Amino acid sequence: MSVASDRRAPRTAVISGGAGGLGTALSQHLQRLGWRVVVLDRDLRGLQRSDMQIPITCDLTDATALAGVCAQVVAESPSIDLVIYNAGLTSVCAVPELTDTAHRHLFEVNYFAATAMAQAFLAPLRASQGTHLAVTSVAGFAPLRQRAAYAASKHAMTGFFGSLRAEEAPHGVDVCIAAPSFVATNPDGKADHQGLSPPGAAKDAIDAMSAEQAAAVILRGFECKRAFIPVGRVAKLSSMVMRLSPAFYQWLMARVVSAS
Repeated sequence: MSVASDRRAPRTAVISGGAGGLGTALSQHLQRLGWRVVVLDRDLRGLQRSDMQIPITCDLTDATALAGVCAQVVAESPSIDLVIYNAGLTSVCAVPELTDTAHRHLFEVNYFAATAMAQAFLAPLRASQGTHLAVTSVAGFAPLRQRAAYAASKHAMTGFFGSLRAEEAPHGVDVCIAAPSFVATNPDGKADHQGLSPPGAAKDAIDAMSAEQAAAVILRGFECKRAFIPVGRVAKLSSMVMRLSPAFYQWLMARVVSAS
């Protein structure tokens, strides 16, 4: 399947966490190419409904509300051709400082909301032979200092969607896993009372890229049907080093991140 514009009825993409940062960049890129995009987010300020953009307010941690919204999207769409699991939170702190409440909420957003959506959209994506596109992180395949809970949630996503790929391949459904390194999407760096914040404001970020750059790389990988899409030079290098020597990666990560 290509992201190129279709002269027939536009195909539909659903993006969780689509109202800011990387989600906005992905949505805008797809709309420019003729896609109809359903944006799911808790805060939709500044987004207008149009023929090509359908914003729907949803608290992804409310299982009942999420199930209802997914059913609504399926009922109101001629097809579902792409689902992008982009919503996420991060926690930048050492393990002794991590609270149980923050740890569990992070998993609710990063992992359980994504897997619930994947189950809700299994049938329509089979019908369209579409694509699940999970946005994880370098932390989804490698350890990352000061982000144990975040890395755990992204490892969980990687395991789930990697396994889903094997199950859905006989149905003609693709599963892509995109792993950005550092994307500068949260310049204010504000955390909530639990110490959680949207990714993209880490002060130890290395070789950060813009949301627009990251979106272009991700959608290019999607167009090429790549199973794994490393996003950014740090992601590419980390993936290679982790395969060759996990111990060396651990040493290098601790040295570089702690010095930044």
